[in-house]
Amino acid sequence: MKTNINGAMNVIDAAIDKGVKGVVALSTDKASSPINLYGATKLASDKLFVAGNAYSGEHGTRFSVVRYGNVMGSRGSVIPFFMSIKDTGELPITDTRMTRFMISLEQGVELVWHAFDDMQGGEIYVKKIPSMLVTEVAKTIAPDAAQKVVGIRPGEKIHEQMVGPEDAAYTFEYDEHFKILPNINDWSSDKLRIQDGKPVAEGFEYSSGTNDDWMTQDDLRDWLEANEGKIGVL
Repeated sequence: MKTNINGAMNVIDAAIDKGVKGVVALSTDKASSPINLYGATKLASDKLFVAGNAYSGEHGTRFSVVRYGNVMGSRGSVIPFFMSIKDTGELPITDTRMTRFMISLEQGVELVWHAFDDMQGGEIYVKKIPSMLVTEVAKTIAPDAAQKVVGIRPGEKIHEQMVGPEDAAYTFEYDEHFKILPNINDWSSDKLRIQDGKPVAEGFEYSSGTNDDWMTQDDLRDWLEANEGKIGVL
């Protein structure tokens, strides 16, 4: 709460006070339909950055948000963990149905730069990225290892969600991303914010479990081989 809520308020106040032109906050899939306190604080952070646009006054500071899950190969990703134990002969799987979005660091950075170039203020940007079953990740990293189901952890979701049905009425689709527009001040119908976006269907949900784009084992293997210097050799 001190970091995600109080910290967000401090950043917003400081940016407005100093006349910063633009701020892009980093969000997470856990902010969409949160099921634990951490997710709720990230959702509160998103809402604060969106609402900050109504208080920027004469300085005109613009605030927007980019949302994605764990970056491939980062400490929060399962990939380094599986790589570290791949030679033990057994990998723990929380649930065989579990899926995750797969985004590279480069894709995450590109989304941030796009937000700076595109934003009018208050938008939440969600990049279109492939999904993968966690069991397939395990097979790619250690094809001969046994997979032991250990059960889902408290606060963990079977599938990641980036856009929930409650946001569908304000969400627009573009070639490479979705954009959730703010439901305040009629900004969700602002042509400058919508541009060439197409409204998504009623009740739309962007989830790793129902995604149209899936990463194959070959795709992941190519990425792992290209990033051996960061995460080790297969």
